[in-house]
Amino acid sequence: MTLPDYSLLELASVREGDSVSTTLANSVAYAQHAETLGFKRFWLAEHHNMEGISSSATSVLVGHIAGKTHSIRVGSGGVMLPNHPPLVVAEQFGTLECLYPGRIDLGLGRAPGTDPITARALRREGLGAEQFPEDVARLQTLLGPLQPGQPVKAIPGAGTNVPLWLLGSSLFSAQLAAARGLPYAFAGHFAPRLYREALRVYRDNFQPSAQQQRPYAILAIPAVPADSLDKARHLATTSYQRILSLFRGQPLWMRPPVESMDSLWNAGEKASVLDFLALQVLGNADDIRLQLTNLLADIEVDELMFTIDIYDPAQRRHALDILAQTRAQSTVSMASIN
Repeated sequence: MTLPDYSLLELASVREGDSVSTTLANSVAYAQHAETLGFKRFWLAEHHNMEGISSSATSVLVGHIAGKTHSIRVGSGGVMLPNHPPLVVAEQFGTLECLYPGRIDLGLGRAPGTDPITARALRREGLGAEQFPEDVARLQTLLGPLQPGQPVKAIPGAGTNVPLWLLGSSLFSAQLAAARGLPYAFAGHFAPRLYREALRVYRDNFQPSAQQQRPYAILAIPAVPADSLDKARHLATTSYQRILSLFRGQPLWMRPPVESMDSLWNAGEKASVLDFLALQVLGNADDIRLQLTNLLADIEVDELMFTIDIYDPAQRRHALDILAQTRAQSTVSMASIN
């Protein structure tokens, strides 16, 4: 078994009382620390009209993070394609590829990443998720080599061949990624139920393409690494509060951890939050290594992409040290077996 690479998904979550400027500075420091530890990618997720999440201008942040780092791949996880004309996306990411050659990824989602009213404010008239396969094909054409007589060109963009990824939380994008020969990322950090089926459908049906000769899959999962299991359980209450706010339709500010959630949620809400975070791993390096070993026992993924909701920026960066330690320990264990 090949050990999966580690990557990160970032929403640029705003701590309650912080400014967006401070939040984005913390995201830069977080990405820089991940780079020093050997994390492979740093992706930013597009969301709109959500108080507490500042990653709406995704391509702008991709460029900002890429400009503040040196080697880590930076990309979108993802651009919600129904919100954008493919030509604009191709020009934006083609420009990013020209600025940071060989480091840019373009992950694509078919959901709007927001509520229906905001989706209507963003969306091109009359188009939506049903247009997704055609929009993916347009992007492939716009980012590929110029063809004789091609009427619409992405300048910059044409010939850059920015790697496209399809993102999903159901079987649809798994099937489309397999048919198009594209790499695939499953959103287990918020939709854990179908991850086994989606990954299996993707690998079983994969058709080689010019971009990708073999299937390549990422599984995104939540993580709360800490120096002890008790500490991790305490820190995890930050993510519990945020998911609870999501279910209640409240602002998604990142709040400090609490000693107990008992007075904050009822039994039904607790069950819903924990179901949402069913793939969460937490604890110290040994705890997480064991949990990841169990998770990977019956699935095949090439990368794990972690979302880490920890309130204190320094503790959040330290969580990356612990994750890196789990991978180093697993590497040693595999070497001793071999």
